[in-house]
Amino acid sequence: GRHAPPGGPAGRTGGSRATAPGRGRWCRRATPSREQDVRILNYLLRLEYVLAAFYETAAAEGQLAGEIEQFVSVVGEHEREHVALLQRILGDDANAEPSVDFGDATNNPNTVAATARKLEETASAAYIGQGANVTKLAMIDVARITSVEARHAAWIADILQRDPAPAAADPAKSPSEVSAALRRAGVSISG
Repeated sequence: GRHAPPGGPAGRTGGSRATAPGRGRWCRRATPSREQDVRILNYLLRLEYVLAAFYETAAAEGQLAGEIEQFVSVVGEHEREHVALLQRILGDDANAEPSVDFGDATNNPNTVAATARKLEETASAAYIGQGANVTKLAMIDVARITSVEARHAAWIADILQRDPAPAAADPAKSPSEVSAALRRAGVSISG
């Protein structure tokens, strides 16, 4: 399926790179500022645009019924609310919605469920990866969305009869790791 609203530039996170102690992974570390908030919140807004478009397309094309239909309906509404919240916070600084192509990921209930799991796990990891890089004021809204994305990930895991809480703590993902995960899920984003 294809969702093609007007394109816009992607937000990028700023800050210096530092290795997290004992982890061997790269994480972002910089002094939070309004400018950095705008970059990070636009990055998260871009991800929310993708999620909202996925659920909109899946509802239209996925031949859904039962629990997966309910999941797509409820979570799709949540993702639209996340978009609206981030747009309100960013105001005139909000980037435009990109064009998104989901390939065959929205064609049937099985691919919708499998792709939803990948997207929700990725979204949760993206928020975890950026939460500490925003100002305290922005962190409140980021935390509110992060908890809901984690619930979405647990719900779809349960639908797929997978462990909804396989670890005591979830990993963070950098923007490049998020982009790679989206590509692996079959999501193509432009604009």
